[in-house]
Amino acid sequence: MRSELEYIPWKEEHKSILESFYDKNIIMLFSGGKDSSVTMDLITKAKEEFGFDFSAHTATLPNHRYTEKEKKKIISYWRKRGIEIMLHEIDHKDDALAKSENPCHSCQELRKNLLNSFLARSIEDWSRLVLIVSYSLWDIVSYSLEHLLTDTFSDPNQKMNIEKNKRFKETSQRFYPFLKMKEGYQVFRPLVKYNNDDILKVIKRENLPILSIPCRFRDFRPKRILEKYYEKMGLRFDYNQILRFAKTSLNLPEMSALTAIAKEEYLTHIF
Repeated sequence: MRSELEYIPWKEEHKSILESFYDKNIIMLFSGGKDSSVTMDLITKAKEEFGFDFSAHTATLPNHRYTEKEKKKIISYWRKRGIEIMLHEIDHKDDALAKSENPCHSCQELRKNLLNSFLARSIEDWSRLVLIVSYSLWDIVSYSLEHLLTDTFSDPNQKMNIEKNKRFKETSQRFYPFLKMKEGYQVFRPLVKYNNDDILKVIKRENLPILSIPCRFRDFRPKRILEKYYEKMGLRFDYNQILRFAKTSLNLPEMSALTAIAKEEYLTHIF
């Protein structure tokens, strides 16, 4: 079982990746939640030690989580640590999300479109780009269960199969901590080997500010419902066991199959 999440063992495990960041254009996707706040803490510490820079970007959706008080609290904390957060305001009200069939899906699509628009405007050299995202071990455990249940019990009609295959491709690439895509850009997931309680301990130990307003749409996400079960049962997971299971039982694609996907397809439909 993996040891407690602390900076020194974490940076030793990811040393070769962090050492390669000195000449990269690093973009961190920061929500202000627990996972991204711990990632920001780790990357900020690594920034000083390994001599790279990065920018942090927040899409303020859903709106009800990002009040002026919440934004001020989080921005001021990270500013004191030398990090400026770029806020991307989305002109899409929560009422419109609430009227959609799945508010979380609509929210994710809006965030994805915003990211693609920003990258298209700002990235000139794709071989220098690094995207940092904050999926955790509990996320990929939930994806494993999702795939298991849908493969076993799903409606076999064609439309369902198309949607299931799309979702499988979307979630399968999140099992890998580091991907170097064929155009040269990279995707780094610093927390994918760590349990939720590891992450919460860092929040408490480092006294990191996080958004205090829960998302009112969170129960539309199956992984949030499953997290309540893990907490109730006091469960902890092992990354290597989950990865082996996903490869042998769920036919998780090899890394090479994912890194070969063209960036237009990957960033628009999969990332």
